[in-house]
Amino acid sequence: MYPQLVIDRKKLRHNAEALCRMAMEHGVTDMAFVTKAFSADEEMVRTIMEAPCRYMADSRIENLRRFGDLGKERILLRLPMLSQVEEVVRHAEISFHSEEKTLRAMDAAAQRLGKIHKVVLMIDLGDLREGIFFENTEQIMKMVDLVESSTGLELFGTAFNLTCYGSVLPTVANLSTFLCITGEIEGHIGRALPFVSGGNSSSIALLLSGKMPGGINNLRLGEAMLLGRETAYGQEIPGLFQDVVTLEVEVVELQTKPSCPIGEIGFNAFGERGSYVDIGPRRRALTAIGRQDMDCSGIVSLREGISVIGSSSDYLLLDVTDCRASVEVGEILPFRLNYSALLRGFTSRYVQRVYR
Repeated sequence: MYPQLVIDRKKLRHNAEALCRMAMEHGVTDMAFVTKAFSADEEMVRTIMEAPCRYMADSRIENLRRFGDLGKERILLRLPMLSQVEEVVRHAEISFHSEEKTLRAMDAAAQRLGKIHKVVLMIDLGDLREGIFFENTEQIMKMVDLVESSTGLELFGTAFNLTCYGSVLPTVANLSTFLCITGEIEGHIGRALPFVSGGNSSSIALLLSGKMPGGINNLRLGEAMLLGRETAYGQEIPGLFQDVVTLEVEVVELQTKPSCPIGEIGFNAFGERGSYVDIGPRRRALTAIGRQDMDCSGIVSLREGISVIGSSSDYLLLDVTDCRASVEVGEILPFRLNYSALLRGFTSRYVQRVYR
């Protein structure tokens, strides 16, 4: 059945193991593999479990709940909702935090369940997403004291997130600020924190350049493993595969038509006003995938001479005029995906998955 995502398990395993080796070579000893981009697909989780990572991480507690006993500690990356604190304690050993009210609720839930839950404090280094702003030292220490005085919580570490909202890059300067804050926390509590997380796939470039400040012992990696690239500059990581997951779609119509719509132009189904250039009649293929299934702006044809024209909710429109090989109705065409397309494709119930 099409459309389908094709997952190459050997390439996935290779990328996971290679990233662990790279991290270890640069002093980062404890990896966390992030499963949210592939909706914690069970086959893929089993594959990456073979790599020497210590943690499995996801933003959805629903995914962590499905893992069961993996022999790895589970990290909830998204700040817990108050409405789910008990579920977080049940199905994650570690979670990220920045709010006093949530921590108090987590402590109460952990006590009810007879557990000790590990807390990682999120520090906002300027990307302005989650975390206590790095200049608010008093608030940071107040949170530290709250966790340290609790019965059901353990202060396990610190972390930050960059590039996901504000596009702020990891640098020696902002990571040094983070490590300075971590050091102040450790001095305040009189012990070293076992988990000091140096960001996500956007930190790979800094790592491989040899400029990652000492003291970082964890990275949280998802996109690097799946797409074989770091996310600060979008560069391919040497020795990794970029086609762990590919998309295959089926051609349902093949017609020669004008390159510009005929008639008065208004808004399309998504409230967008189209802009078109008349380049004469073109051979156009419609494939059975659309915006309801996939971020169609995030895919690129793996067959030379085929380009994406646009998409509607149900169709992907292609220009196949310059393709040397003939394209036929019923033919299956392969595409490479970016992160947005990958994420949407795995989330869609209309896109099948096959494993090779």
